[in-house]
Amino acid sequence: MATIFRDLSYRYQWFYDGISRMAAIAVGGESRFRTLALQGLDITPATAILDLCCGSGQTTSFLVNQCQDVTGLDASPRSIQRAQNNVPQAKFVEGWAEAMPFSDAQFDVVHTSVALHEMKPEQLRQILQEVHRVLKPGGIFALIDFHAPTNPLLMPGLAMFFWLFETETAWHLIQINLPEWLQDAGFATVYCNLHAGGSLQTLQAHKDQLS
Repeated sequence: MATIFRDLSYRYQWFYDGISRMAAIAVGGESRFRTLALQGLDITPATAILDLCCGSGQTTSFLVNQCQDVTGLDASPRSIQRAQNNVPQAKFVEGWAEAMPFSDAQFDVVHTSVALHEMKPEQLRQILQEVHRVLKPGGIFALIDFHAPTNPLLMPGLAMFFWLFETETAWHLIQINLPEWLQDAGFATVYCNLHAGGSLQTLQAHKDQLS
């Protein structure tokens, strides 16, 4: 069940953006948060990037500073309209993450920022398979999302945040082994790093060159 604060965050962009900026302080600010999963990747102006579940373009606005071929995908018409206004340099497509309207092997990088925790388990598995499908051989899926804190002192704060803003799907995500699920979806290697006392995880999943 969604909370009133969750509904407000979707209805009013200023509210969502304010919460996001406060949460990003834990990793050094919004700019670093939005690109944290991409650290160490060789991104050039010609790199084709998909910003999956792009929302209103909060992360897309940082991606267009790194390359010229950025596409945002989201299922919400309202979010797509906002994203087009916020980031006119990118292309935006309305569609479902578990059935993307893209051809096979279209992107060099797929990136998503704190979106997978909103998916039910069966959706999540479909999305991971779809990401693998739309990536070129050798492509990379880079993501940032919640993780069960390694510092137990942070668990009450994360639980309060989930209670105010999230649903039961967020709890499910922090209980699963996401790198293992990515490997089940066909990714050859998965690198995981933890941040903010373990309450955030960044992963880079590599598609095999021969896929």
